[in-house]
Amino acid sequence: MAAPLSVEVEFGGGAELLFDGVKKHQVTLPGQEEPWDIRNLLVWIKKNLLKERPELFIQGDSVRPGILVLINDADWELLGELDYQLQDQDSILFISTLHVLAAVCAHHSQGFVGRRPPGW
Repeated sequence: MAAPLSVEVEFGGGAELLFDGVKKHQVTLPGQEEPWDIRNLLVWIKKNLLKERPELFIQGDSVRPGILVLINDADWELLGELDYQLQDQDSILFISTLHVLAAVCAHHSQGFVGRRPPGW
């Protein structure tokens, strides 16, 4: 049986809005038969942390496209994605790149409708 794990789960780029605006969560995952992996963590997050609009965060058994996942500051694609086995004190960061891009575009286009911004 896998022992309980303490991990930090963080949301950014607007994803935190789906979690009552809370960016950082220090969580203790309970002991279970199988080792904890990202796939299990996503199920746990959906049941315990996600407050609204799960379709904006989860798609199937993974995160939806446009969500960047970093495990201990490394791209999860280098670590096995859903199959990465969590270790005690791991830090998992979920960043919504779609929200960031939309916010940046909206910010930069303000006041320039119908004309080019300076430097363009």
